[in-house]
Amino acid sequence: MTDGSRNQIEAPHRLRRTLTLTHAVLYGLGVTIGAGIYVLVGIAAGRSGMHAPLAFLGAALVMSFSAAAFAELGTRMPVSASEAAYLEKAFNRGWLTLGVGLLVIATAMISAATVAAGSVGYISVFVALPEGLAIVVVVLAMGLVASLATVQSVTFAGVMTIVEVGGLLLIILAGFGQGTDIVTRLPEILPSIGDTRAWIGVAGTTLLAVFAFIGFEHLVNIAEELRQPSRTLPRALFLTLGMTALIYTLVVWIAVAAVPPSELASSPAPLALVFERLTGMPLVTISFIAVIATLNGIIVHMIMIGRVIYGMAEQGKFPKVLAVLNPLTQTPLLATAVGVGGILALALAVPLAGLADLTARFTLVVFALINAALIRIKSREKMPPAGIFVCPRWVPFAGLLSSIALLAFDFLD
Repeated sequence: MTDGSRNQIEAPHRLRRTLTLTHAVLYGLGVTIGAGIYVLVGIAAGRSGMHAPLAFLGAALVMSFSAAAFAELGTRMPVSASEAAYLEKAFNRGWLTLGVGLLVIATAMISAATVAAGSVGYISVFVALPEGLAIVVVVLAMGLVASLATVQSVTFAGVMTIVEVGGLLLIILAGFGQGTDIVTRLPEILPSIGDTRAWIGVAGTTLLAVFAFIGFEHLVNIAEELRQPSRTLPRALFLTLGMTALIYTLVVWIAVAAVPPSELASSPAPLALVFERLTGMPLVTISFIAVIATLNGIIVHMIMIGRVIYGMAEQGKFPKVLAVLNPLTQTPLLATAVGVGGILALALAVPLAGLADLTARFTLVVFALINAALIRIKSREKMPPAGIFVCPRWVPFAGLLSSIALLAFDFLD
């Protein structure tokens, strides 16, 4: 065999930089704005009533500290399995690096499996299949999409994200189309200064709302495939967080303004109730959008899991065979297949109600460790490298303390 023919069939060694800012933002929105908002509205309304939108703004502020930390670390080290790479650079402890990588993978698998199992209810509106069979079909089909060339799979997920976000924008437009009440009643969002009970309710709802923002941090795991990571990654992170905060806040405000909070809290499908109340359109419309939201959530998690497994293999923490890229798609097919298999096993065999609660807690642990890693890295240098995004030194301290505080509040609640 000649050297030329051998090079034609050898698998590429590095992921291609093909993703633009548009791809990154759509991916970020797809992995952040999930099906959870369709049920979260009711819980938030039950806890905080008309003040619920304030909790989502507070959650976005808390998340912004960690977003800045991820932006700096991601431009310092634009690689797959990013969280593990950051911990390795900061602390050089193999067990800690491996543990964080496994934690990120496990969290994403649990999240994707939960969404996959939850998608069956929406899909049954259109196609009657046994639950187990429906889960198998959904997971394997989304696994095929996640195995495409990255620009193709992310574009496919991006189109689904547009549909998913479009459903929420439809609710927002319908709300503002009801008249001036949506604007004139805005002062109702703020509790009075002396209303201690209301402020405690907002604090508890903020913890809940933080969980709704989890996902934007997964953008760092496609940094290796961004065309200009030093410019694109920070913009994508902050655009994703900002757009998500705006959409969530408006949707929650319109929901509590259009339907009494007590009614929202008792509804099994609160956003569908809001949609029907505002538009008079059949519930099948919002059910279709919910299906898109759930399927999109599965795809973007599969893409991320494959990249983390690939990155861990590149770093020598997993077998090297998991770092091999397919010559045709130039994606880590075996690593992606491992992720798909894990998601399928969890969705079919494990009762996920309790495990799903661990997703947010695991993520907050990762956030705390990432902020600690940036603190350690910054403390060892007089000047940061040129050409990276740099956040003020106090920001990772704020991110670390806020993550620990939220974890403590969660366990005390």
